[in-house]
Parts: sequence; C-alpha cells; structure tokens
Amino acid sequence: MKSKSNFFIGIVGVLIILFSIFYYLGKQSKPNKIEVRLKWLHQSQFAGFYYANEAGFYKDQGLDVKLNPGGIDFPAIQMVSSGSEQFGVTGADQILLAREKSIPVVALAVIYRKSPMVFFAKKTSNIIVPKDFINKTVGVKLGGNEELTYRAMMKNASIDMKSITEFPVKYDMTPFFSDQVQVWPGYVINEVIVAEEHNTPVNIIWPSNYGVNLYADAIFTNEKMIKEHPDLVKKFIAATIKGWDLAVNNPDQAVNYTLKYGDNLNKDHEMKMLKVSIGLLKPDNNPIGSMDKEHWIDMQNLLLQQGFMKKPVDINQVFTTEFLPR
Repeated sequence: MKSKSNFFIGIVGVLIILFSIFYYLGKQSKPNKIEVRLKWLHQSQFAGFYYANEAGFYKDQGLDVKLNPGGIDFPAIQMVSSGSEQFGVTGADQILLAREKSIPVVALAVIYRKSPMVFFAKKTSNIIVPKDFINKTVGVKLGGNEELTYRAMMKNASIDMKSITEFPVKYDMTPFFSDQVQVWPGYVINEVIVAEEHNTPVNIIWPSNYGVNLYADAIFTNEKMIKEHPDLVKKFIAATIKGWDLAVNNPDQAVNYTLKYGDNLNKDHEMKMLKVSIGLLKPDNNPIGSMDKEHWIDMQNLLLQQGFMKKPVDINQVFTTEFLPR
C-alpha cells in the first residue's frame, strides 16, 4: 500500500510540475497589452510606430500594441501619468512642465530632434526674417509650445513686440490665405505642405536659426512603469526605434502602413510629410531616438527665461537613455 501511495504522490507531483511549466510558458507567450497615446491625429508624423506595428516588430517582442490618436481632447501626459495608458508622445517642453508640477513622467527617446515648428509667409510678401514681422499681422497659437517658440524667437531676434499686431489663430488657415494674417505659425511637415498644395509658395522662418530648438515628439512613460516593468519598456523602445529606422529607409512602405490608420488620409500628402520629416529625425549623425542632457538643460533654461516655468527641476529625472538600443 505504501508503494502505491508513493506512486500516486509521485504522479500528482509530476502533474503539478507540468501544470506549473505550462502555466509559466502560457504566461510568457501571452503578449503584453500596451496602449500608446500619440501626440496628434493619425498621420505619417507617426509612421515609425505604424511600421513597428504592421511589420510585427512589437509582436516579436511579445507586445500587443494599440496606437491611439491624440489631440486636444486626449492629452498624453494625463493619460500616461494616470496609468490608463503605458506610453505617450508629446513635446519635450510638456515633459519639463509636467515635472515642475511633480507629475512623474520620464522621456525615453526623442523622434524629432529638430522641431518641425516654423513660421511662414507668402513668397510675394518678402517676409524672410523676424524683423520683417514689424508692422505686420502675425498669427499666434496661444498657450502651447508654438507661443513659447514665437516669443523666444522674437526676443532672441531683438524685435520690439509693440511693433507687431498679434492675431490669435488655431488650425483653420483661411486668415492666412485671405491675407488677414501675413505670418502663420505651423509645422513644416503639415501646414507648409498645405499652403503649397493650395498653390501658395512660402518663405519659411526657422526658430532654430534664432537659438530656439525644442525637441519634438518625445516618447515617454511614467516612473512606475520604469520601476515595475523595465524589460517591457526596453522592448517597446527597441521595436519603435527599429520601426522608425525602417520607415526612413522605406518611405513607400511606411506611408502604405500609415494609410491603414486613417480613412481620410491622402497618400501624396502623407508621403510629402514623411520625406520632409526625415531631415528632422536625423539632423546629425546620431541614431533616431538620441537625447542630449545639455539640450534638455537648454530647453529648461528657455522655459524659465520665458516665464513658462517658475522653478527648475532635476534634469536627471526628466529623461533617461538607458532603454535606447545600444
């Protein structure tokens, strides 16, 4: 009887071990569900994310990723800091402003290391530098990094702001096309293309020529995610950077993937957007995603000088490069 009892105990033990192994393997093979809040509506500004998703790079890392469109009604900082979504995309200035409010978000990679935010005027206007804004009506997008960029550029160019007529604008470019506004704030990857598509050639004024260059489209998460799931963070960033590298080298395929994410996207417009983006993704020889501490310090100083931040924060808590591919 004792041998039978031992036999059954042995069988039960083996079954428990096998069950544990299969349970563990099942847990390992089940993809981790990830939600990403993009900075804006679906467009080829985010082509690298689409490429990573559609080409299976996230799946290869065991990730099930959902890419959510952003916008005014879906602020990425709030959604990621609350934990309702795991990753987000926003401007570097927004990361700094959030840290000042003790919101524990951390930048993991920067996609647009040269900001696509510019000012432009019709070719026929002969407006080519900030001093040409004098006695003109300039569109201003109030409250965001567009306003910060505008005021910092004008200050660095030593322009007397009393000589400018400011006109609050949003996204409808009708005031620009009708000459109600002579200088428009927008993005070289979008509004400038829209103007050219309306047969309106423009002169572009780059804020970076006047010492203003904010990192754009920073990928970020919250401190809890980094602490509790560092392997997942590393896998997500690796797959995303791979997607961007392939998108840059295969723009046709990248645009085809992009078109899957929006019913009203125009292929020609999205291709123009991606091609203009490439030089902004890699303004130097550093890999896509790279970040520089000195640049973060410079951006914080700009925010402080312009009054958008009241006190400095610890830059070492604002961003980390530990998850970037080596």
